[in-house]
Amino acid sequence: MSTQLTPKELVTELDKFVIGHYDAKKAVSVALRNRWRRMQISDPQLQEEILPKNILLIGTTGIGKTEIARRLAKIVNAPFIKIEATKFTEVGYVGRDVDQIIRDLVEIAIQQVRKTMREGYEEVARDLAVQKMVRIIKSMGLSEKSEYEIKKEILKGVWDDEEIEINLPDNYGYNSSFDFSGSNKVLQFGEWLNRTFTDRSMTTYMTVKEALENYADYEADKLLDQNDVITEALNNVEQNGIVFLDEIDKICVGSHVKHSNSEVSREGVQRDLLPLVEGTVINTKYGNIKTDHILFIASGAFYMSKPTDLLPELQGRFPIRVEMQPLTETDFVEILQSTESSLLKQISALLATENVKISFTKDAITTLAQHAVKINKEQENIGARRLHTLLERVVEEVSFEASELNGQEIIIDGTYVNNKIGDLINSPDLMRFIL
Repeated sequence: MSTQLTPKELVTELDKFVIGHYDAKKAVSVALRNRWRRMQISDPQLQEEILPKNILLIGTTGIGKTEIARRLAKIVNAPFIKIEATKFTEVGYVGRDVDQIIRDLVEIAIQQVRKTMREGYEEVARDLAVQKMVRIIKSMGLSEKSEYEIKKEILKGVWDDEEIEINLPDNYGYNSSFDFSGSNKVLQFGEWLNRTFTDRSMTTYMTVKEALENYADYEADKLLDQNDVITEALNNVEQNGIVFLDEIDKICVGSHVKHSNSEVSREGVQRDLLPLVEGTVINTKYGNIKTDHILFIASGAFYMSKPTDLLPELQGRFPIRVEMQPLTETDFVEILQSTESSLLKQISALLATENVKISFTKDAITTLAQHAVKINKEQENIGARRLHTLLERVVEEVSFEASELNGQEIIIDGTYVNNKIGDLINSPDLMRFIL
């Protein structure tokens, strides 16, 4: 899974999603490329000794630190997890078990590997799932047609919206944990089907389309060699895993208020994290994981502290430091319109579902960018997130009335933008609380 893309190629890919921050993109791209380089070394002993150069990204919130790491991991299909360092101080001295970071990363890697391996069994698995749907439809008396005819209808989507009855084990606890919505629905469904059924059961309903998708994934999982899945996932975590430690500045031990409970707790979290970053062995239910070659990327705004407030041992484990510059008006313009999934593309796509065409003139985009810069300077700097707030304010009325605007084209210009948010911009109190 280590990338064969060159650092320049990786930066080019990142440019499609993240505007600016060349130094940060270069640093993470070199770190990823070094993984590939290490694997090309023929001497196993030397290969083992070459450790990743962990990275510390310094910059204000909303500037793109997390997005760079997340997009990079997605480009190279590497196991990735984001953790807020403050989570480990919420319950005082004990805190959350930092080893759980690696255990969660293993679960993510297993899902990735399983998804990739499933692709080789898609056709067979889908056929088995269709057969299952046919049997359920027949058993519920929903059709008098032959199994062959029902199968043809399922494949054509005729039954997609029909609800069918699914029997669940009563001890699964459907009300609290069985939920097919969201990104984990396949995993949850697989967990249910892999449990030992009891005589007691409960019934729920889902559409044929939903059941077909989940049963197909389940049937594909049954065809996989689970040992191969786990072996590959563990290797991917050890060799290609990326851990993003956000808000690391908030566990710094400053020179002020020494020996307070909060200071002791923060220092304790740093000491707990140190073995993970230095390299240790973490026990998981799938096997042991060595963290020596996992890449750690930490980030923080460092408003009230500085990197040197971290424990010296932890500082030394983040040799590459990149200070990210505040976003400019030009950056905001590019963020609005030039990335692969830009904010304006998202708004346009959403309204197009109701047959409403919306377009933004050049001066509208410039005006939005200017206001974002102004508010970030005068209020808290939340980076590109400010654009989300402003844009929603501008299109709020159009979004609300979209169902009644069928077939119309809405043009947003600079005057329209100012009419919607101008009063707020000119009122410091309103701007502070609303924007």
